[in-house]
Amino acid sequence: MDINRLLEIIVKRNASDLHLVSGRPPMLRLNKELQIIPSYQELSEEEVKTLVLSLLNEEQKISFLSNHELDFSYSSKIDGFENRFRVNAYFQKNSVAASLRYIPCQKIRSFRELNLPESFSEFAKLNQGLVLITGPTGHGKTTTIATLIHEINMERNVHIVTIEDPIEYTYPKGKALISQREMRGDTYSWEVALRSVLREDPDVVFIGEMRDYETIAATLTIAETGHLVLATLHTNSAAQTIDRVVDVFPSHQQPQIRLQFSNTLSGIISQRLLPALNGSLVPAIEVLISTPAVRTTIREGKTHLIDNIIQTSKDIGMITLEEYLATLVSSGKVSLEIARHYALRPEELRRFLKK
Repeated sequence: MDINRLLEIIVKRNASDLHLVSGRPPMLRLNKELQIIPSYQELSEEEVKTLVLSLLNEEQKISFLSNHELDFSYSSKIDGFENRFRVNAYFQKNSVAASLRYIPCQKIRSFRELNLPESFSEFAKLNQGLVLITGPTGHGKTTTIATLIHEINMERNVHIVTIEDPIEYTYPKGKALISQREMRGDTYSWEVALRSVLREDPDVVFIGEMRDYETIAATLTIAETGHLVLATLHTNSAAQTIDRVVDVFPSHQQPQIRLQFSNTLSGIISQRLLPALNGSLVPAIEVLISTPAVRTTIREGKTHLIDNIIQTSKDIGMITLEEYLATLVSSGKVSLEIARHYALRPEELRRFLKK
């Protein structure tokens, strides 16, 4: 069995993920649903191990077999194009398994092509501040960040430094200089990479994920020094994002962190990918833009007021997830059932649909 044949199927069917687990056939995730690949039988433990190890170089094999899990990227040439995959290899029930995420990076799409507001381009014009893209795993955060970086790359003479685990999108030559640093390949520690980044003369810094106390603290510090910082976070809404950033710190530090966060934050985009009625995926978003009212609310720890600020600031580009879901239902793009499933505040969705 050839791993490259499986990767070709992902690309040609435009699936998002491939799963390799012993005792089951190879499975694709297509429009958010898992599907068995026709004509493939159940994989044995040895077949899965052979497929997964064929993706690894010798150093990666040693690391994986020692630690029983590994994140890395893999490239495969299909139909004359270089296609990239983000891979998580792991063990389950004492056998090798893997999840491969397809990154369709032959062409980085525009916000219009992603069905996102073109006003997002305003974030690419910022000289400093912190822009957070949030949402669950697999809902397009990395793709949105890539479009932001691509716009900066094509329009501005700046140095962009990315710290990723692993590198997903690569960028064409533009006006910007782009240095992409991959964990383990180019640096061995988030802590060291984040401490070193300010010595690399960046204008824009992309931090793959604010995953813990150390990365969140470093992200705020870098943004505070007058750089534009882009980062992702696994939270469900703008208000939850603010709470998550503050709550990761000890209570005695939180007043200072609220001040630091309020001074650096430029905006939060929270997004989901929803199954559309036409069989594709469509994004649903919530947008918070930092204003004096937002900064005051963060400083004073009154996060419960954030949703009200978003609802009353539509004229400057803010929108709640529920209002955006209501527009998707009203325009016939998604079903009411799907909108209800993804709404964080179902009563707000009902209110917007009655208008």
